[in-house]
Amino acid sequence: MPTYRPGPVSLILAALVALFLLMPLLAVIPVSLTPSRMLAMPSGELSLRHYRSLIDDPRWLQSILLSIRIGIVSSAISTVLALCFSLGIWMFQPRFTAALVGFVLLPMVVPPVVSAITLYFLLTSISGFSSFFGYDTWLGVAMAHSVMTVPFATVLILVSLSQLDRRIDLAARGLGATVWERATRIIMPNIKFGIITAALLSFVLSWEEIGVTLFITSVNAITLPRLMWMGLRDNIDPAIAALSVILILITVLVLAVRSFVARTRGTG
Repeated sequence: MPTYRPGPVSLILAALVALFLLMPLLAVIPVSLTPSRMLAMPSGELSLRHYRSLIDDPRWLQSILLSIRIGIVSSAISTVLALCFSLGIWMFQPRFTAALVGFVLLPMVVPPVVSAITLYFLLTSISGFSSFFGYDTWLGVAMAHSVMTVPFATVLILVSLSQLDRRIDLAARGLGATVWERATRIIMPNIKFGIITAALLSFVLSWEEIGVTLFITSVNAITLPRLMWMGLRDNIDPAIAALSVILILITVLVLAVRSFVARTRGTG
């Protein structure tokens, strides 16, 4: 069967489109090397002072660690909730499946500002009973992020379940397996990659969440996106550009390692 090979014109157009999409990311690199105290392109002299400020200023490390903690907790909560819901839908097939799925996917459809206002009033109400879990607390932020990421995790797990042969579950049920045994020993091992993907996506969405975080935090729970937003709004700190370059390099490194591992498995 003949394989299609793109011509030189197609390759040139693809390269131009890729360059156009990458230009905003590439422009951050020289800005991070500017010696100026403001966001500006360097005028001849290069400096690493803004990379050093990421180490000298403890706020950056604190916000990174807080974002990681919130991301792990919210990812765990959203993945468990999405898994339980998806297993219930797939195993028992209730009559109002479409309505239930639509209800769970509401945070994905509703404008983020509406969800942010709703979560703000919810967390401020909880703060009246407990200062440990409510407005401007890391647990409150983790819960709010879980609400926003559950729909995405649910979609991924439901897609994985849709590719699973139901006869496996029917055979286990016919052999006398309980619901718990069917879910944990039969179904979950066969969709483990979907569960892992849902957890990773939930963590990434929590890591970069800013819209809802602005409504439910003040001075105590300062995540990394919020600190970057504060730097852009208050003093336009060029350290944000340096941090952006580091995050871009980490992303490129992860993608390169993933491609290398996939290619190694393919050749092996």
